[in-house]
Amino acid sequence: MGLKNMSLLAGATVTATGGTAQVFADNGITIANGVQLVVPADADYQTRRQCTVKYRPPTLDNVSGAYGKDKKSISYAKPVVLSTGKVVFNTIRIEREVHPTLTAAECIELNKIGAQLLFDADTDGFWATGSVT
Repeated sequence: MGLKNMSLLAGATVTATGGTAQVFADNGITIANGVQLVVPADADYQTRRQCTVKYRPPTLDNVSGAYGKDKKSISYAKPVVLSTGKVVFNTIRIEREVHPTLTAAECIELNKIGAQLLFDADTDGFWATGSVT
């Protein structure tokens, strides 16, 4: 299957197994409403993996009296040094915007669907070659 007939699981159990732990630590860089973390085990500063986490709370519109959505984002970067010496940051960003009336369970379900969009076999063609069929 592909994107146009994709099937994702509602109420899925999504988990990571195997692998090796990447331990992160605060690098002391000030991020507005967030934090920047690095993998201190990466000895070469140029290729040190990093994760930036940000939060924007919902705000009240004084005119309408209604709340807007909050916004949470996480980006993970894995820098590499090209043969030219240039450093490029390979990055994945995950972002979620929800209204404060959405339940915690509904927010978790959005996260689970988002996770499946990253690894489900139906999206493999998109991630590999950009195929939208």
